Amino acid sequence: MSTSQERQALESLAPVAGLLFELGTLFRESGFELALVGGPVRDAFLSRTSPLADLDFTTSAHPVDIKRILGGWAENTWDTGITFGTISASKDDRQIEITTYRTENYNADSRKPDVEFGTELAADLGRRDFTVNAMALKLPTLEFVDLFDGLKDLESKVLKTPFTAAQSFSDDPLRMMRAARFASALQFSIAVEVIEAMREMASRLEIVSAERIREELIKIVMSNHPRVGLTVMVETGLAEYVLPELPLLQLEEDEHHHHKDVYEHTLKVLEQAIDLETRHEPQLPNDLILRLAALLHDIGKPKTRKFESDGRVSFHHHEVVGARMTTKRMKALRFSNEQIDEVSKLVELHLRFHGYGTGEWSDSAVRRYVRDAGTQLTRLHKLTRADSTTRNKRRAATLQAAYDSLEERIVQLQEQEELDAMRPDLDGAQIMEILGIGPGREVGEAYKFLMELRLDQGPQPQESARLQLLQWWSERG
Repeated sequence: MSTSQERQALESLAPVAGLLFELGTLFRESGFELALVGGPVRDAFLSRTSPLADLDFTTSAHPVDIKRILGGWAENTWDTGITFGTISASKDDRQIEITTYRTENYNADSRKPDVEFGTELAADLGRRDFTVNAMALKLPTLEFVDLFDGLKDLESKVLKTPFTAAQSFSDDPLRMMRAARFASALQFSIAVEVIEAMREMASRLEIVSAERIREELIKIVMSNHPRVGLTVMVETGLAEYVLPELPLLQLEEDEHHHHKDVYEHTLKVLEQAIDLETRHEPQLPNDLILRLAALLHDIGKPKTRKFESDGRVSFHHHEVVGARMTTKRMKALRFSNEQIDEVSKLVELHLRFHGYGTGEWSDSAVRRYVRDAGTQLTRLHKLTRADSTTRNKRRAATLQAAYDSLEERIVQLQEQEELDAMRPDLDGAQIMEILGIGPGREVGEAYKFLMELRLDQGPQPQESARLQLLQWWSERG
């Protein structure tokens, strides 16, 4: 390591220098080794300071000793990871994880690793996923430890494993997805031998829990360049065990964009959705729901493909089929019910705008569009705009102008009618009083009638609503 590299790394770690010295001193005075490892060390050499909110350490101390040492120093501690030798803590608004030196591997049919505590830093670093994550800074001395040429690989921007890739992925198959994730996040290439091992061992992902796979998939999708990681997953076969709907899109032709297959179109829509994330609210963080909807919006096409008599390919109702498939896949990956509902709704509605054409929708149609989108309206705006990937500049401009028109009409109606809180002009109590009935199914049916009236005609004076309700009630018999 050159002097300039060392200076660069230490400058990156300056915001936590005091914390590192204090903690390292505490462990040394208690007779234990402590080292900063993993992402914080890697990022220090990349001059990436933002991840310093989370710090990972490894130590010769066992969990009971870690808890004792942290007890009088940290603001809070918790031991939810103690089974794996990890004690977590918070200090100065930073999250800290300290793990006992360890070795771990998976049995052929086990979802959980067998964990054994080790006694040496070298052995602990050797069991880590990639060489760029197997570097350490001993504390409090800040002695740099790089036993597997991680710094060299960092400079070359390549992901390699400390020992053989097959051994690393046998120890923890999820590391194959981490390779895709780091390729996305760091814009690194993956060594040929690592890619080959991923292809050969992709099926090992079957023993990893859905929850762990979901978290890695989220990190890939939420990275700055998710196309990179998703492409790695498809090309190595990992996607077949995580998101099998994605590689199937390579075989399809998109009926609107003949120059692209649906797979390429999907990745482009995802990238364009990312560009639009802050369109309405610049302060918003990366939007997982929007990104997942963009990634999954066309997964119903393979099941709905039909070759028409004129030679064209159609995918009728693929948005409805895709919404059901989205629900099924997200349930399998253990996403929350709220997340599933939000993404599935966006997938189901992503084509609705194409009925708008050049602006001939009635106010009633616009109201229904807003009502059906509900809380996902802003995301639907972004997804619909992102779904235009045509290279025809005139067509692209026409589509964007049409959506500008729709958004303007929505704003106008919202100002006039409070669309966000759209409800009938009469409430349940008024319905019962006017019809002379008590609580029951008929009240719900009357409420639904009035809601449809509200959507069709906009806000009504209460007297008008009352008369139309009575007429409906009379005709109903």
